[in-house]
Amino acid sequence: MQESYSEERTLHLVGVGVTHSIAPEMHNYIAKSLGLPWTFYATECPTLEDVVSLAKKSTTSGLVVTMPYKNSIMKHLDKTDDLATIIGACNNIYYKYDGRRHLCGTNTDWRGVQGCLLEKGEEKDRPSSERPASALIVGAGGASRAAVYALANHLHCPTIYILNRDDQEVENLINDSRRLPTIPNIIHIKTVSEAEKLPTPYYIIGTVPDFEPSTESELAVASVLKHFLSRSEKGVLLDMCFKPRRTRMIKLAEQLGWPCVEGTHVIGYQIEEQWRLWVGEERVQKLDREGAWKVLLKAAEESKGINF
Repeated sequence: MQESYSEERTLHLVGVGVTHSIAPEMHNYIAKSLGLPWTFYATECPTLEDVVSLAKKSTTSGLVVTMPYKNSIMKHLDKTDDLATIIGACNNIYYKYDGRRHLCGTNTDWRGVQGCLLEKGEEKDRPSSERPASALIVGAGGASRAAVYALANHLHCPTIYILNRDDQEVENLINDSRRLPTIPNIIHIKTVSEAEKLPTPYYIIGTVPDFEPSTESELAVASVLKHFLSRSEKGVLLDMCFKPRRTRMIKLAEQLGWPCVEGTHVIGYQIEEQWRLWVGEERVQKLDREGAWKVLLKAAEESKGINF
């Protein structure tokens, strides 16, 4: 039995700490514009079992998966496509049918990363196949994997610096990156003296929550980031964290002259692909992308959950 477009269905953002999300307004606008009686919710899921249970409900038509379940959800799916497998993280669940309903997973985060990084900066200055550059990622969790894929395989950054407080997380990231079509050279930078010997990254991506560094390793990460941001060469910075919208990283980068993109924009660049998976190629052609972006940006401006 195929998905019903005439019956009431639900879509969900699932994770921990999702109640502040601005995504529901945009997705509900899209559902209405497509003539679907579907409703999108930001649904707090304290456990992985909660996510799996929601995914298996017959009235669920799709999920957006966020922290901390992007990796752990994968073993509970019937199928994962090549993108989710090689990136090592799933942020989108959809359904396929061949007599029964299959739970399928993919990754659309990388499209959000790519779109955001190409939003700022001059085209002539961007890395290219003729002029590759290095990039930097703060963090080594689930979101970092999509960033590595986008940088190494679509944005001409074969060398990627990682700033992260936990050595094992970086080792795991390096191991996972060996599945990529283009395998990057990942360098874990721990000190400013190590950073001083390396070229300035063109792209910088934050993938961790916004918090004041306190431990020795956290302070070291902050010092290395500030070192790179303080150099005369500037690229483009994206902070995928958007609680708050104006993170410490964005404020510092802007003070030091870096063009910055806030994390809310990541959602917008994934719209078309997510809805194609949920409703099919033909129906998604009617998607009002411009209208959806307007709703998203308005929600971001007015949200009390992320503006503080």
